[in-house]
Amino acid sequence: MAQANPAVIQARHADDQVVAGKASNVRWRIFAIIFALTVINLVDRVSLSIAMPTIAGEFELTPSMQGLILSSFFWAYALLQIPGGWLIDRYGPRRVIGWSTGLWGTFQTLAAFATGGLSLMFARVALGAAEAPLFPSGGKLNSLWLGSGERSRGAVLMDCGGPLGVALGGLIIAYLIAVLGSWRIAFFIAGIATLAMAWLAWYYLRDNPAEHPHVNAAELEKINDGRATPLAESARQPAKGLGIASRSLTGILLGRASWAMVFFGLLTWGPSYLAQARGFDIKGIGAATFIIFLCGAAGSLVGGFLCDLLIRKGVARGLAAKGLLTVSGLVALAAFLLLPSLANPYTAVALLSLTAFFLMWGSLYWSFPALLAAPARVGLVGGVMNMAGSLGGIAVPILVGVLLQYLGGYSAVLGFFALCSALFIAGTLLISLDKTEVNHG
Repeated sequence: MAQANPAVIQARHADDQVVAGKASNVRWRIFAIIFALTVINLVDRVSLSIAMPTIAGEFELTPSMQGLILSSFFWAYALLQIPGGWLIDRYGPRRVIGWSTGLWGTFQTLAAFATGGLSLMFARVALGAAEAPLFPSGGKLNSLWLGSGERSRGAVLMDCGGPLGVALGGLIIAYLIAVLGSWRIAFFIAGIATLAMAWLAWYYLRDNPAEHPHVNAAELEKINDGRATPLAESARQPAKGLGIASRSLTGILLGRASWAMVFFGLLTWGPSYLAQARGFDIKGIGAATFIIFLCGAAGSLVGGFLCDLLIRKGVARGLAAKGLLTVSGLVALAAFLLLPSLANPYTAVALLSLTAFFLMWGSLYWSFPALLAAPARVGLVGGVMNMAGSLGGIAVPILVGVLLQYLGGYSAVLGFFALCSALFIAGTLLISLDKTEVNHG
């Protein structure tokens, strides 16, 4: 990792004297940008789910074909997680995020010109390839920019942009389709907004906190808090393989894949469930999706801040994180078992909103690469973890489409989501957090 210019360090120390040791807050501005990127990332993803009832009619798509198209995003997304993680460790998250955001904005724009199911599927595959490195890059920035006592908050600030993006995307895309009468214009507008964010990310992000012109020495001290070795030294330490214990890796892969089956199941088929099983129109779908995933975003933040609070109060990190994640899975399990018995559509939306609130405590998983992996492998481990989630994202739209086509209702689908919730709990319990940050911080 490159070293900061001595003149820059001297100037920074002079500034520190003026502010009397008060730490700057660049690290949280960095994560505010990552938050904004994840919001837009999920707006672009959910746009197809919201528009699918309209597109399916226009292109005459069967439920199975709809499932394939909804799944196609994850094909390249999953395939490129490990190469993307390697690129992040090799070239740094700033470069990777800048190029990734520019490319996915381009492909989101091109989706507006699809002429049928196959061309739409191609655009979605390309979109998945371009979006692949974003979340592993955020995991890498978590390890580079945050001290040990702030990583749960950093993880959820990044990941809560996901459900918020779904919430806003559901509302905005549904509104644009209803007002403009065109899903194509809605897709085009979303793509242009993404291209604007690519410039902001390149302008402000840095891979090394010491090289950012607005970071002072007091903030650098916070960033290095709890590390066994300073950031610059730990990044140069060699690592064998993935640099993570096999038991924890198994738990991360099982837990993240199962969690993703639930989350992306709601994301891809949730709007159709609201339309077909609960009778909502396009505006009602947008409003309900907004409420459900807004609750998810709030839950993500609550989970992260609560985890860091429990750790500061003396609760062991393993007990705090795994306890919150287990509660998350249990609530989701109970909710999916209860949903088929609810006749009132608004009660069902309320229960789904509560489920999303607790389900998004799963954002804590994005603190695990920084906590469990060797510093030189954080990006790669994040990519492997996100690949597991992506494989779940590939499978769940297809499985739900097949269940609907051959069983003709959503009861079996909700039972399947309950099973995934149970596997999410099992994976979480396998992860060992008792000795985190002893060797690398």
